[in-house]
Amino acid sequence: MTARGAPGTLEAEAVSVVLGGRTLVDRVSLVAAPSQVVGLIGPNGAGKSTLLRTFYRALRPASGRVLLDGDDVRRVPGRRLARRLAAVLQEAPGDFELTAYDVVAMGRTPYKRAFQGDDAADREIVLAALAELEAADLADAPFDRLSGGEKQRVLIARALAQRTGTLVLDEPTNHLDLRHQIDALRLVRRLGATAVIALHDLNLAAAYCDRVHVLDGGRTVAAGTPAEVLTPDLLAAVYRVDAEVTEHPRTGVPQITVLPE
Repeated sequence: MTARGAPGTLEAEAVSVVLGGRTLVDRVSLVAAPSQVVGLIGPNGAGKSTLLRTFYRALRPASGRVLLDGDDVRRVPGRRLARRLAAVLQEAPGDFELTAYDVVAMGRTPYKRAFQGDDAADREIVLAALAELEAADLADAPFDRLSGGEKQRVLIARALAQRTGTLVLDEPTNHLDLRHQIDALRLVRRLGATAVIALHDLNLAAAYCDRVHVLDGGRTVAAGTPAEVLTPDLLAAVYRVDAEVTEHPRTGVPQITVLPE
């Protein structure tokens, strides 16, 4: 399966977010070029999820803009934006009586008129998306009874069914076992879509991201290729850990080992 839409340029332009009088994101700028996978990393509370919420319009920046191919996302009609940008969120749908198929089929909504049902093409896309995530056998299962990992695979399948060229993913590997973490990130790369992905696992970020962007305290502290950014000094300053960074002998990507105190 390939992304239907052309991969776009996704850009945060000096974005700040203020909630409850607190500045959670402070003038962050970021660019993901077409077909580029950009990892957003940093400790808990760094502002990663808050920044991503401005990309899919769940939050309005106090200042700055988010641009998709030069268009301010807040000025693009919702249905049109949903055909260009899909999001995998940490928040799952509520406990309604939905099957996994129903949840994935939500990804087809931007292409339908009000109350229009699924046609054969929609069904094919939904089932193919489930199959990509090895979740075809879950199609008829109640979503609220799935495990955390199963739910996460279904939510990624929903974004896949949306068939956009640009993806925003907030901790997409959360709840997934090791193999499905790798499969999910390989899938993102295989699609050829532009992607901005918040990740906690730095070794996964090093292996699957073209660039990484580091937030700490809501501010940008580093940005560049994994080899440029993931250094012992940065890990000590941002994560407060003593770590070794070596080049993996087979893949050539940085490999991080946190040392015990």
